[in-house]
Amino acid sequence: MSRGTQAVVLVFLGGAILRASLTDLYLRYVKQGLRPFLIAAGLLLVITALVALVQEVRHLNRPEGQPDDDDGHGHGRSGPAVGWLLLLPALALVFVVPPALGADTVTRAGSALTDDRDIAFPPLPPGDPAELSLLEYGYRAVYDHGRTLQGRRVQLTGFLAPGPDDEPMLARIMLSCCAADGIPVKVGLRGDMPEGPANTWVRTTGRWIPHTAKDPINDADLPYFHVETWEKIPAPADPYE
Repeated sequence: MSRGTQAVVLVFLGGAILRASLTDLYLRYVKQGLRPFLIAAGLLLVITALVALVQEVRHLNRPEGQPDDDDGHGHGRSGPAVGWLLLLPALALVFVVPPALGADTVTRAGSALTDDRDIAFPPLPPGDPAELSLLEYGYRAVYDHGRTLQGRRVQLTGFLAPGPDDEPMLARIMLSCCAADGIPVKVGLRGDMPEGPANTWVRTTGRWIPHTAKDPINDADLPYFHVETWEKIPAPADPYE
């Protein structure tokens, strides 16, 4: 693989990263806050490749008789053919849109609510219903024993997944960095049970109930939620907590 070809491959790879970073595609791989770093990495790859291309053009246009860059040990201006493998992740970014982690991950991984905490939580935000993430609801229900949830209507959004009691539960995937470290947050459901296949996104409104169960995978506490109303919604652009 010549230096010029290496630079073209690098431009393609950097461009693929920029394309993913400047659209919502990157959210399938990493947390939202990492977008600036991806953009910077893509730009750095493209700039590096362009500099290499300029140097290669200058090399091709050098005066006759000027010595080549070969170091005398057989190391010329071409690299190993394995460099073509850099095209594979670039092509994957351009042509393959992986599904977000969903119900399959929920059935294989234990709940994120594994800490043993005793925390005093502030009152719920104003409004009726109070909109909470599944993680915040889980923290308040398990670690605060529902004290701040009593007497309030709450709105939770997530996707449906099979529960340990054969009833659907609400879930979302929490990321520390990227999809590879995704951990599910699970909330059991009672009341007006949402209907639909696994991975159906729903917005539910209801109330906390003083009931928990154990996750059979990691023995974590699973809080429950009494659903009063629910509606199906499109999957959000950023599906992760």
